[in-house]
Amino acid sequence: MAKTKTTFFCQNCGTQHAQWVGQCNTCKQWNTIVEEVLQKEEKRSWKTTDNTQRRVSKPLRVEEIQLNPEERFGTKNKELDTVLGGGLVKGAVVLLGGEPGIGKSTLLLQIALQIPQKVLYVSGEESQSQIKMRAERLDMKNSNCLILTETKTQQIFKNIEEVQPDVLVIDSIQTLHTNSIEASPGSISQIRETSAELIKFAKETATPVLLIGHINKEGHIAGPKILEHMVDVVLQFEGDRNHTYRILRSQKNRFGSTAELGIYEMLSTGLREVSNPSEILISKKDADLSGTAIASTLEGVRPLMIEIQALVSTAVYGTPQRSTTGYNLKRLNMILAVLEKRAGFKLGAKDVFLNITGGIQVDDPAIDLAVVAAILSSNQDLAINPNVCFAAEVGLAGEIRPVSKIDQRIIEAEKLGYKTFVASKYNKITLKNHNIKLVLVGKIEEAFATLFA
Repeated sequence: MAKTKTTFFCQNCGTQHAQWVGQCNTCKQWNTIVEEVLQKEEKRSWKTTDNTQRRVSKPLRVEEIQLNPEERFGTKNKELDTVLGGGLVKGAVVLLGGEPGIGKSTLLLQIALQIPQKVLYVSGEESQSQIKMRAERLDMKNSNCLILTETKTQQIFKNIEEVQPDVLVIDSIQTLHTNSIEASPGSISQIRETSAELIKFAKETATPVLLIGHINKEGHIAGPKILEHMVDVVLQFEGDRNHTYRILRSQKNRFGSTAELGIYEMLSTGLREVSNPSEILISKKDADLSGTAIASTLEGVRPLMIEIQALVSTAVYGTPQRSTTGYNLKRLNMILAVLEKRAGFKLGAKDVFLNITGGIQVDDPAIDLAVVAAILSSNQDLAINPNVCFAAEVGLAGEIRPVSKIDQRIIEAEKLGYKTFVASKYNKITLKNHNIKLVLVGKIEEAFATLFA
């Protein structure tokens, strides 16, 4: 009888240890090392072809390698197709993570009910009746979508051989378990083994596999880090459960760009695609209010108009407060130092609060000038014309620096009805025949004189 083999895994980062220790050497977390039993069986869940029939790979020169374009098919969801890089690739494994209740299962069930291909939706968390209730709420019907409630991979692959699906959806990978590992579902070894079996199935049958993954308290996908390395695409579903808008980001994509962004609105009938994200990122107001400025940013190749809100007030306590939502706090401190040193605005003894509306996180330096404009507007208590849009970076010397893809930003601002566009005079603008007024500035003082003259 084979001897039972055990090993030790960190439940936080997935690092394997030879023996139990109190603190993980990799992630430095305490009391996360757990012993797990590894008892492999000779029989695997997904049978591979015989080694004698398998094609032998040979080393080739780069110029001898033939390019085979990936076969893609659309999901009838434009936002998801954009984030994926044009649609699902045959044989691709996509991992979708997000907070509990954010809408991961709803999104993938919508996809399963929309696409014309045969879909096998495997759920280890909900019963068939619960999924039926959600499908009725989504008001979608698809005779090609089959629902299976199962957590054992051996049974799942038996159903796959009978159904022969074109797309496989697993909800979620943390609920699956295989007989070849004697460990509880959700453990490091079970996640790694079940994922490996699904990836092998996807590659050998050219079947796209969509996996839902849980996240830990730090916001990272739960399980071993190797899971994110094994799959082809890692998507993150972000947003606040108390708000209606959701953001889909790509953290890894072997078949496209990771800079794309998808935005959805959560309704009672499911997730609605937001084709014009600026409509949710700019608040509707009747009166002109101070401390508000509109910035033009880019997410991938998509220009977005976002609203920057700032509040500058006298510090009640001894130390002034600096707080941001959706913006880098260190960059805000840098901009405040530039305003004090280069432009002469005394903000060192005042509280400054900055917010980007819509719950979006922006790292684009092109919104620096809008941040400056919002702060100065709140400090002077003077409203900025709502038809003015900003796109420029602020340097440490107080200069207004150029940003990339300025033409696309101008076109988007003009399309949304803005009348004035403030940018750096060092930008090379090739756009002609535009109806928007361009205001080009070189220093913060020039921008202030233009806005509040």
